[in-house]
Amino acid sequence: MAYPDFNMEHQWLPFTPNRSFAQNPRVFVAADGMHFTTHDGRQVLDGIASLWCVVAGHNRRPINEAIKRQLDTLDYATAFQASNDQAFKAAEMIAAMAPGDLNKVLFCNSGSEAADTSLKVALAYHRARGEGHRHVFIGREKGYHGVNFGGMSVGGLPANRKAYGAQLLPRVDHMRFIHDPIGHAFIHGREPVWDEDPLLELEQRILPLHDPSNVAAIIVEPVAGSAGWYIPPQGYLKRLREICDRHGILLIFDEVITGFGRLGTPFAADYFGVVPDMLNFAKGVTNGVIPMGGVLCSQRIYDAMMQAHGSSPEHAIELFHGYTYSGHPVACAAAIACLSLYQQEALFERAGQMGRLLGDAVHSQIKGLPHVVGIRTLGLAAAVELAPAALPGKRAFDVFMSCFAKGVLVRPAGENLVLCPPYIVEPAHIEQMVSVLAQVLREYA
Repeated sequence: MAYPDFNMEHQWLPFTPNRSFAQNPRVFVAADGMHFTTHDGRQVLDGIASLWCVVAGHNRRPINEAIKRQLDTLDYATAFQASNDQAFKAAEMIAAMAPGDLNKVLFCNSGSEAADTSLKVALAYHRARGEGHRHVFIGREKGYHGVNFGGMSVGGLPANRKAYGAQLLPRVDHMRFIHDPIGHAFIHGREPVWDEDPLLELEQRILPLHDPSNVAAIIVEPVAGSAGWYIPPQGYLKRLREICDRHGILLIFDEVITGFGRLGTPFAADYFGVVPDMLNFAKGVTNGVIPMGGVLCSQRIYDAMMQAHGSSPEHAIELFHGYTYSGHPVACAAAIACLSLYQQEALFERAGQMGRLLGDAVHSQIKGLPHVVGIRTLGLAAAVELAPAALPGKRAFDVFMSCFAKGVLVRPAGENLVLCPPYIVEPAHIEQMVSVLAQVLREYA
């Protein structure tokens, strides 16, 4: 299909410079394996798993067939006062791979909804325990938790807060960011060791300011993905877990990006050896084929909610929250097929193996090139940080455009270029991605 066949007058593209896009459109019409086909017949290597989502590769037949069978059996059923068999099976499979006692699943449709769901559960949990005064949330600078009002409030990306700040949640604070651009500009497959304690401010300023007894939850991405793949200091998450336990604060991991194998383990919680009280997921749970998100809650949270309503009438609802499409049967069928595929093909383990190749290639070929001031690799993801140009983000955007023209899709994130391919990536694909990025960076010298 040629470009003139598209009427582009009516779609408003999200997180996209629409004026620029209209002059140089990038339209995908097909995908298979590691590649897209564009409207003008070009093949483009998907170097970002379509925004961290398509981790098993495009057009996977087992997932497609499961969706078709489900459509022929049960297309949709209400999620209120009823459920469907696929939702129970999907929840069972997700809980089985979750760490610790995270075994209760609240389904939603996206990472943004998962963030708001976990915040609401935190408030409801403390209220059920007789501590309804706990309503302060703590996020982290440059954290990303979606675009709904709750997620934006605890998130720490200024651009996502700039236009809507007047209506964000009022009782929110933010911990300092987790990156040292001087001491740890180049990180390869490890957690940086800091000379100072990055959580001292939390203990000595933020918690005393609000009083820990008023804090409901702390929410963090184990690895700061949307900001540009920033890796936590060694021991950071374990210490954060200890601080939360000491003060009765819930710890929420936003694993929308790191969940389902990106670090070579089912979740980043497994990789870092820390079990949160809630874990948000989306993206990879269905390979991005159909929207789905959710929150894994601990047994302790669920039991507290049920016990608090033990004397209530049997018809009383314990948690006033949910979405029309929570546990959608077709999305759940996709998740079941997807999770089975991950296991059958050992894709999480493969992500760990390919991640080492990606890290080696990026550090060996790109370190020292013009404008490169940092490289961070962990699991199957790499970020190349560039020195800012006169216009913020302009250099990374230009590099993204040039890479696309050369047949590789990379992700611009502020001053960073991110690579996070599907787990089926082959060494030749890694070489193509890294060599194209290196070539473009040389051209911008």
